[in-house]
Parts: sequence; C-alpha cells; structure tokens
Amino acid sequence: MSQPKIKYDEISDTLIVTFESGVKATGVSLTDHILLRYDFETHRPIGLHLMDYSILAQPTEMGMQSFLATHLMELTEFEQDEIFKVLLSEPVSQFLSLSAYAVSIAERAPIVSLKGLPNFAVA
Repeated sequence: MSQPKIKYDEISDTLIVTFESGVKATGVSLTDHILLRYDFETHRPIGLHLMDYSILAQPTEMGMQSFLATHLMELTEFEQDEIFKVLLSEPVSQFLSLSAYAVSIAERAPIVSLKGLPNFAVA
C-alpha cells in the first residue's frame, strides 16, 4: 500500500484520507461524523471520511476528544471483530485510535479519537 492521500474540502469541512484509489468500498459508519471505507471482499481499508473535521479535531482543555462508536454496535459480531482489527492496524491506526469506555463493570463501548492528522480549519 502506498502513502495515504489526504484531502481537505473546506466547503463541506470534510477531511478525506485515501489508502487506495479507484477501489469499490462499503461505507461503515463509526460515528455520525466518521466513516470508514472498507472492502469486505479483500478485507482492506480503502479510506476514511471525517465530516465536520474542524469540530472533530478541536482539542479541549483535557486533550483530544473521543467519540462513542455507536454505529459499530449495529454490525454483526463478525463484522465488528473485522472492523476492530482494521481500526487497530495500519494504515487506519495512523489516523484513528480505538479504545473502550467502561459503561459498567461488565459492559464496554468502543470509542475512537483522531491522531496524526493535520490541523486544517481548526480555530
């Protein structure tokens, strides 16, 4: 895989990270604003779309924001496992960090945060 291509669209405030060009992919929503483009046939990540990027990338007084990956819970257990592996591996792991939020002692919820991305349009 070659170097990821990063493109920022200021009008839509969307950052697009492309790992492979010209490949058909399925959009897997991680959150309302983070979309993973994934090829389920070849098991390869194709890209990321980060909508409302300037808000996602805005640091807080406590550091970078994390977001509940609530849409992942709508996938089958097999699909979740596959996407978790992709999120924890390069090239996706260069741009997103996956961790877990302990809802309770017995329940965990996946969370994602941005990392290693440029500060386009961040006020």
